[in-house]
Amino acid sequence: MLMNNGLQIEAYNCPYFITEMNTSHFGKMDVAIEMIERAHLVGANCVKFQSWSADTLYSDRYYQKNPIAKRFVNKFALSQEQQKQLSEHCKKIGISFASTPYSRSEVDFLLEHCHVPFIKVASMEITNLPFLEYISRTGSAVILSTGMSTYQEIQKAVETIIDAGNENFAILHCVSVYPAKANDLNLLNINTLREMFPTHVIGYSDHSIGSSASCAAVALGASIIEKHFTLDNTIIGMDNQMAALPDEFSDMITSCSNFHTMLGSKNRLLTEDEEKQKLSMRRSITAVNNISAGSIIRETDLVYLRPGEGIPPSQCHLVIDKKALVDIEEGSLIHFTDIN
Repeated sequence: MLMNNGLQIEAYNCPYFITEMNTSHFGKMDVAIEMIERAHLVGANCVKFQSWSADTLYSDRYYQKNPIAKRFVNKFALSQEQQKQLSEHCKKIGISFASTPYSRSEVDFLLEHCHVPFIKVASMEITNLPFLEYISRTGSAVILSTGMSTYQEIQKAVETIIDAGNENFAILHCVSVYPAKANDLNLLNINTLREMFPTHVIGYSDHSIGSSASCAAVALGASIIEKHFTLDNTIIGMDNQMAALPDEFSDMITSCSNFHTMLGSKNRLLTEDEEKQKLSMRRSITAVNNISAGSIIRETDLVYLRPGEGIPPSQCHLVIDKKALVDIEEGSLIHFTDIN
């Protein structure tokens, strides 16, 4: 996937880390800015906010029945001007700004005024096919979360994106429970999604507590890791208690990066150090007794001992029944120059 800022994300890449800010800023710009600063310090690649308003989430009928919901949305929503300020601050310090839109106008604003590297599609929107089509036709890179969806729904969403002329997207395995329990994470779905969509980057949106799930996802080849981020998870708020603190996020990045390094290559490679180990650790064909020049070497004359500087045991058929050209002392390695 080629992001709008020119960054290329490929399968099995070192993970691209996204801090999901959600509402952990509680609608306060100073907190949001501090979160950006801390995310940058811990090594995240991108901070991601939410671009919603009371008009783009619920219907008026819902708000009439649930007036508290509207007050909550209004309190924690960031205005477009605030989002623009945050994006400019991100550019200033060198971290990418992104956000999840919930309307067409929010998509346009993020692309035109915040210059986001991708449009993130929330799991709840995966069946909102007209919205997916609109996003796809912008030509933006897209990251699609798959929480709460069936394989059929994921397939239909992907077909919608492709039919709209966009092949530039990544897919995140996700379990939309906050927090998600270990026995519900189903991380092998990362492999399934890769089998379903082999030409697209697969990542993981982690809603569990701790870093184990993200590390396991990287071990399975996830190239994007998204995780909730907060400055204080003791404050009661929407998903705030399950969000990672800066130190926790930093440790997760380190661990995930180490896991990625451990993956290495699909090709069987022997390191220089491992090649050296062969000489000391493997066995060679050795004379178990004195062998006189001119005698025929029998299997009973041989033993296989370290070091591996002589003829390997796998080539014993090239030694047995051969004539010794020189006297070979007991305990000596046998070399091809010794036999005929």
